[in-house]
Amino acid sequence: MACLQVPTVGEKEYSLMFKNGTLKLGGEKEPIPRPKKWPINNILAPGAQNIPDSFIVGGPYEEEDGELNKTEDREFRIQAETIKKRIVWDLERRCYLDPAAVLSFQKRIADCRYWPVELSRVPVVTSSKGKSSKLEKGDDDGQIYFHGVAYINMVPLLYPGVKRIRGAFRVFAYQDSEVYEKTKCLFSILRDLGHQANLNKLGPVIPAANSPHSKAIPGRNQKEDKTAKEKDGPRKMSAVLKSQVSETAVETEATGCQNQEGQQYVDAGTFLVMEIELAKALVPKRLPEELASRVKEMIPPRPQLPRRSAGAKKAVEDYHSQITSIAGAILDEYHELFGKQLADGGVIDHRTLQEQKCQLNYELNSSGKYFAFKEQLKHAVVKIVREKYLRTTAFNNLEQLQAFLSELYVYLVDQMHIALNQILSQEHSAVASPTFTSCEQLRLFAHEAEVNEDYALASVYYQERLARDRQIVQHWLDYGAFCLLMEENIKAQECFREALSLNPSHLHSLLLCGITAVMMEHYEEAEIFFEDATCLEPSSVLSWTLLGLFYEIQENDIRVEMAFHEAKKLLKARLAKEKNITEAAEGGGKKLYSLSATAVRAVTPPQEETITVPSEAPDAPQKVQPDSAEPTVTIQLPEDDAAVKLTKKLSPLLSKNKETAQKVMKKTSAGAFDPSHGVTQVPTSGLSQPSHTIFMETIRFLMKVNALQFVHRALAHELLCQQEGPSCEYYLVLAQIHFLKKDFAKAEECLQEAIQIDYLNPNVWAQKGHLCYLTGNLSEAQECYERTISFVTDASEMHFVYLRLGSIYLKEKEYDKAKRTYMLACKKSSSCLTWLGVGIACYRLKEMTEAEDALSEANALNNNNAEVWAYLALVCMQGRRQLEAEQSYKYAMKLELKNEELLQEIHEVQQMVGFGNPSF
Repeated sequence: MACLQVPTVGEKEYSLMFKNGTLKLGGEKEPIPRPKKWPINNILAPGAQNIPDSFIVGGPYEEEDGELNKTEDREFRIQAETIKKRIVWDLERRCYLDPAAVLSFQKRIADCRYWPVELSRVPVVTSSKGKSSKLEKGDDDGQIYFHGVAYINMVPLLYPGVKRIRGAFRVFAYQDSEVYEKTKCLFSILRDLGHQANLNKLGPVIPAANSPHSKAIPGRNQKEDKTAKEKDGPRKMSAVLKSQVSETAVETEATGCQNQEGQQYVDAGTFLVMEIELAKALVPKRLPEELASRVKEMIPPRPQLPRRSAGAKKAVEDYHSQITSIAGAILDEYHELFGKQLADGGVIDHRTLQEQKCQLNYELNSSGKYFAFKEQLKHAVVKIVREKYLRTTAFNNLEQLQAFLSELYVYLVDQMHIALNQILSQEHSAVASPTFTSCEQLRLFAHEAEVNEDYALASVYYQERLARDRQIVQHWLDYGAFCLLMEENIKAQECFREALSLNPSHLHSLLLCGITAVMMEHYEEAEIFFEDATCLEPSSVLSWTLLGLFYEIQENDIRVEMAFHEAKKLLKARLAKEKNITEAAEGGGKKLYSLSATAVRAVTPPQEETITVPSEAPDAPQKVQPDSAEPTVTIQLPEDDAAVKLTKKLSPLLSKNKETAQKVMKKTSAGAFDPSHGVTQVPTSGLSQPSHTIFMETIRFLMKVNALQFVHRALAHELLCQQEGPSCEYYLVLAQIHFLKKDFAKAEECLQEAIQIDYLNPNVWAQKGHLCYLTGNLSEAQECYERTISFVTDASEMHFVYLRLGSIYLKEKEYDKAKRTYMLACKKSSSCLTWLGVGIACYRLKEMTEAEDALSEANALNNNNAEVWAYLALVCMQGRRQLEAEQSYKYAMKLELKNEELLQEIHEVQQMVGFGNPSF
């Protein structure tokens, strides 16, 4: 029997009893769905005990609210519900909660969280003529058999909109102190109901409100449905069955005595499956429509752009443009067939012209281009028919159709002649079209200026993107994120709201509006934005996590738990789906290992000289076989490299510990990796995998938008949820935050920790290189950058690795390496600075033509860079081009060239060649 209490009128309690549990033997599986039953015995009508339209439907274990809902519990649940013995009730009890009981119910859940459901074995009383059963004769004074309790976590009922919880809850031995600690209940419900022997005679509902010590459980004016099922292991069930027929005295539970019978629940792993359903949610949830309307009130949507008029004049202009396009294409075909040069001074006889015409028609028809031209012209002709002749319906007879076609043909031919005459009459001068950078390039230039701390230039680029197209949401979001970096919160809020007005359904715009509202302490608006984001995209892990962080600021613990629970459930489902897709793609074959990084870009078959770096265990095997479960990363080294020569000497020592292996790698890896030589193998068991938590996913987004206030909170949760300690990615994010604060000492500490966790992560070495570069340690920065670009997997921002490594090469006067490095940057993501680096390297190598080409490309991308004009002046002076040299020098001075060494070099070259400075 199971029993619990809920308040129905104020704090007056109402006992809900689930009696007469049915024993099910192992091997019997319960059908799904199956009907719920009324808690009334001795109903003779067939099927009358089943509740109409009320069924137990079950569901995935992972979606339950109980305790045994993890993947590792799945096998145990299946065995307990099919193979092992169990007790089944399938009963539903209902009660009404008045408004006062609702308030008491909510307060009790908020205070205690857990609700006790007591379980016990009720002896079966048998009757015979003139005799009493042995159980009736026994002394059962207040005795409770196999007294257990399950603690139901009722907190989900306080989540907005939640009306139902269902799950499996472990059963523990009933102990007064433990029950009071968790539920604040002073006495047992079953003990208050009287003697154990009389429990079998009680009705289905037993009022227990008379006990002065059990006023502990509040409720709601709702219908409350409960369906319970108990699952036991074989040890527990055998004990229960034995005690049902045993005449031996069972130890009674008393204060200070251990509940040995109840302990059998724990030993057997017993759990109780229970469902609680309310007719109305305790905490109402805002409707998506209400949230959307509130957002529109705060941020009115942008009015739609005016519709373009497509009148008769526009239709004729479109026809002219199509004629011009087709004429140009036909002229190109003619040039391909007969060339551009005309013989005999441009005079062609009529016969030759006809032959060329026939051949051109043949080529157009045979290649299909003639029909393509017809299709191209068709749409323009249709618009003329509709807009100029106002013809949109079919003709009544054939004569009208023929007359209209004749008139239309004459008009189209006349307009064709007008278009062709305009082409022939206009003399186009050969003017080079200006070079326009794309919006993506502007985004790169702006980010480049941010990293170089040229914030004024970055702002110019962001504003230029907005000037190009103010209707693109991402332009506003990027500029708003830049304003957050500059701590201009009001301007950032304006940008995010402008983006939301363009697209009220844009998820990131909603979240960023909520973030800025929190920063400005507008918490009511922030809650609306975050809740609207979860309604707009309920499957977004990011939305639920940010909502949880917001509730944490509000100190609303229950809703924090709700939001994080939902986010974790969504992430777990997504990862499981991705895993299934990966396994399906592999087709049951050999498992493919995904590594955080490997070490070089090309791998040849391994040579005999190999270094095997051991795993964490000191006694781990020294050699990894091809079929071993441990994957390896292949690092190529030259055959004559010091590492290969030292292999035989060092291999016995490498098995001692991981630190020795790291020292060997540090000495041999910097600048020594070559994709065309020998090989070194490194097992990956010691490498850290990317952190898959809701907080790290949120941190990645927050770092991109520079929302550092939320980053700190998310990092704190990430640190707590990592059972094995902080991850490499955690330390990387922490280092980036210290970079922004110019706290290089703490950044170095974080990077050292990250290197110890994952020394083959390219992002770690890239950040270490940036740290050394900014602190002036160029030699170590060069080593870190070279190690970074030697990995097969690129770091997240290789652009700045190439830029800074190239600048180091220029300072070290290694111009060939500088040229190659800057060319890699140009190939990956070209900018003014990458082409400037190529131009400088080529100039130092005396490759003047290539230098001028590179500098011209840099100037086309940004004509406000003083160094570009300065080097153009040097190139022009070396080429004895006085006018261009003076113009370049003039612009370099106008843009305030700050490189004193470069300016001094220009003056020296000017004196040498005798020109270049128009002021003398």
